[in-house]
Amino acid sequence: MNTLKKHTLIYDNECPMCNIYSKGFTKFGMLDENGREAFTEISKANKSIIDFNRAKNEIALIDHNRNEVVYGLDSLLLIIGNSFPLLERIGRMNSLYWFFKKLYSFVSYNRKQIIPSANHTEQACIPGFNLKYRVMYIAFVIVFSAYILSIFSGKLGLNLNHSFTRELGICIGQIIWQTVFLRIYLKDKIWDYLGNMMTVSLIGTLFLIPALLTNFVSSFYIIYFGIVVLIMLLEHLRRCKLLKLNDLPTISWILFKMITWAFIIWLTL
Repeated sequence: MNTLKKHTLIYDNECPMCNIYSKGFTKFGMLDENGREAFTEISKANKSIIDFNRAKNEIALIDHNRNEVVYGLDSLLLIIGNSFPLLERIGRMNSLYWFFKKLYSFVSYNRKQIIPSANHTEQACIPGFNLKYRVMYIAFVIVFSAYILSIFSGKLGLNLNHSFTRELGICIGQIIWQTVFLRIYLKDKIWDYLGNMMTVSLIGTLFLIPALLTNFVSSFYIIYFGIVVLIMLLEHLRRCKLLKLNDLPTISWILFKMITWAFIIWLTL
């Protein structure tokens, strides 16, 4: 590996994904051993060079030779390209660069909804709110979850047919329900809560995928589904605590699911 010397990557040390790949850069010699610095522990010298607010949204790479800073995808391409020039040239091709830049922003602006942090101070590396990418994240989880649930529901033995439309309606209904009943309580936290709630749904959906590869009696899938819902409940409670919310969102979340499943079972009788 060619080491990119006299450069410092300012990474979000409260983001496991950021921590892993930035550590990988130093471990494999793509950056100096001290070539990364935690955002919450940034030195005064480095803080004076970077755009502090932009660095919360896009990881900053400081070039100490030129006293310049590049951000986000350009930071990653510069590090990777120093060791693998061909990969950088490919990554900078117009269509691919556009796609990866959008993907980077999609993940970066939603990373605290994907993996929440208990640190909400001014010094924390919390990205700014971007409505477009938050809506995109919520829409992605809705469609993905509805698709997996439409397949899984057929294994429950409740005379349920594979209906993507039904599951899509339930997923959208959960968002509308929570928004209507909690908008006054949540106030400015509404989008952060919805993002976290959708991650809970995404976690549950991912747990269901292995069951789709099996072939057991319907009672097994009912029990398995109950375990997954319990995991989702505990995760919902944990995330509400991190957001400094009480149990009201969780009670409303449970109530919607109980009413929905009671209605579905009634229709199948």
